[in-house]
Amino acid sequence: MAVNFVLKLKYDVSDLLEIMKILRSPEGCPWDREQTHESIKKSIIEETYEVVEAINKNDKELMTEELGDVLLQVVFQADIAQQYGTFELSDITTD
Repeated sequence: MAVNFVLKLKYDVSDLLEIMKILRSPEGCPWDREQTHESIKKSIIEETYEVVEAINKNDKELMTEELGDVLLQVVFQADIAQQYGTFELSDITTD
């Protein structure tokens, strides 16, 4: 898979899904490919605390950054689940 990602001023969820696809592909990042629900569960907790901290500081810029990190964790967990056939992102957005 050739990495063919276009730099933009703004990105949307489809871009995030494409980034995750690239990272977890055979040609992507070995660390990302080997992760499991268990191995990254601390990350979603840490990112959530960072969102709360940004809210407490009333720092909108930091809040958007940290919410992006939480969203990445959700997409990461969904990608892992899809790999094992247990669920996918559309199951999360539907429930």
